[in-house]
Amino acid sequence: MLERREINFFRGSPAPNLVPTELLKQAASAALSDPAISGPGCDYGPDEGYSPLRENIAKWLTSVYRLPQSIDTERICITGGASQNLACLLQVFTDPVQTRAIWLPQPTYHLVFQVFEDGGFHGLLKAIPEDAEGMDARALDEAISRMESDPVTLDRLCETPIKPPLPYRKIYKHVVYCVPTFANPTGVTMPVSRREELVRVARKHDALIVSDDVYDFLHIFGATASTATVPPPRIVDIDRTLDGGLQDRFGNALSNGSFSKLVGPGCRVGWADGPGPLMYGLSQCGSNISGGAPSQLMSTFINQIVQDGSLATHIDKALIPACTRRFDAIMSAINHHLVPLGVSFQPDGESMPAGGYFVWLTLPGSLSSSKVCDQAKRVNLTLGNGTVFAVPGNDIPDLLHRQLRLCYMWVDEGDIVDGIVRLAEVIQSVLRG
Repeated sequence: MLERREINFFRGSPAPNLVPTELLKQAASAALSDPAISGPGCDYGPDEGYSPLRENIAKWLTSVYRLPQSIDTERICITGGASQNLACLLQVFTDPVQTRAIWLPQPTYHLVFQVFEDGGFHGLLKAIPEDAEGMDARALDEAISRMESDPVTLDRLCETPIKPPLPYRKIYKHVVYCVPTFANPTGVTMPVSRREELVRVARKHDALIVSDDVYDFLHIFGATASTATVPPPRIVDIDRTLDGGLQDRFGNALSNGSFSKLVGPGCRVGWADGPGPLMYGLSQCGSNISGGAPSQLMSTFINQIVQDGSLATHIDKALIPACTRRFDAIMSAINHHLVPLGVSFQPDGESMPAGGYFVWLTLPGSLSSSKVCDQAKRVNLTLGNGTVFAVPGNDIPDLLHRQLRLCYMWVDEGDIVDGIVRLAEVIQSVLRG
């Protein structure tokens, strides 16, 4: 019997045929052929990042989100991607003694945990339940209030801060991490009302909301297309205007953007968007001061495709149609092969907006996701076990032991149905014992 070709539903990268290599080739050639671009591109670069790219990202985001108030260039800081930026953010704006905790939805993107722990917050990652509208803002408010009166927390606050005061630094009491649109792993999109609730909670408790806005551009054409073509307002934009605007010059929200899902993870170029003082402080991270702006040369390539509109065309004409085809294929296959076995899933594109990279499955009550993932290896199928996304140091909800994350953007379109058929075979096998 021939071994089945591997199908990997766990990997969260864009499929190789979705990476615009020709655009990158042309952009690199144009940038390297012009000494006025290649000269600065091969140097260390300014702390805030390549200036033309900052300017063009500001214009692009203003257009994409249809903002009534344009984004100023000073609000944009070029980063080495969302993960690298998160690490730098923790270095500048948190202190392991004075910052009480990191608050995350349960479940959460799994590879972010070590970034927080490396930042000095081992044992201080706190899970907040997620419902159909995202992180539960009321539960967050109550949990932070309880912590503020906890004797252990109060004892820690008596210790000498680890980091010295600096004019561009503010040490936030709390950090809230979330993926508001097409969340990883659950696919949930927060409505505006929930985003506003989170901003008010953050202001009340001196918290910084760090939102990974990396999937905002990848909506699905379908039943919700008329409302999904413009991404929901980002939390950082809500913070700009809600209840009279920013509560202090640093604000309470930062948008983490990345070209990883739009161009390719290997580019290692992203951006942060937030109030000017917050962005300046971020740019003063030690690694920036020493090594210059991250991904300086690649930033000149990315700038070419942002500036000439070819990136926007790639998103509209290639990525969104591909995302739609893949989502339609996996949704149809799940409905046909898995739902009859008692499996449910989200998002569905109707009751919950669909887009991004992931579908979140819930297995019937008698099944364990760990057992299904283990058995799936026998048919060369790799899945994302729900327990992987549990916040460390917190109780794992029973439901997570029955959940799976499937990424449909890495798998070849022709393999999506085959992968779901294999999963059905595995589930049937496990049900038979």
